[in-house]
Amino acid sequence: MTELSPASPSALAAADERPTLVALVRSAAQDGATLVRGEIELAKAEARETAQKAGKGAGLLGGAAFVAVTAWFLLSFAAAFGLVAAGLPVWAGMLIVGVLYLLVAGLLGFLGRRELQRVKGLERTQAHATSLVEETKAALRPPTA
Repeated sequence: MTELSPASPSALAAADERPTLVALVRSAAQDGATLVRGEIELAKAEARETAQKAGKGAGLLGGAAFVAVTAWFLLSFAAAFGLVAAGLPVWAGMLIVGVLYLLVAGLLGFLGRRELQRVKGLERTQAHATSLVEETKAALRPPTA
């Protein structure tokens, strides 16, 4: 029976193969930093996508507002010409155009509102971060016997 003493070359080689506590902490810190960078990139990508949807909805609502203001002016002119002239040709044409603009404004407003309702926030980032925290907690728990 040969016993390996702590000073034997075989024991020293085995001890050198195991990582030191400093190396383990350094590795954990690097892994944590990499993980945080990945989460930040995911959040940025999801925020960019959400901002694009919100911008599209806001643009459609802005278009609806512009068309509605234009229709208001046309309807105002139509009413004024109608009261002054009481003749059909001038104000009737303006009234028809104004009503058409209002229909366009209503359509743009509906589409813009629907687009804004689709904006949900950073759901994937939140779900991924929550699962990551749970996995980390599970990995840090001491094993039960």
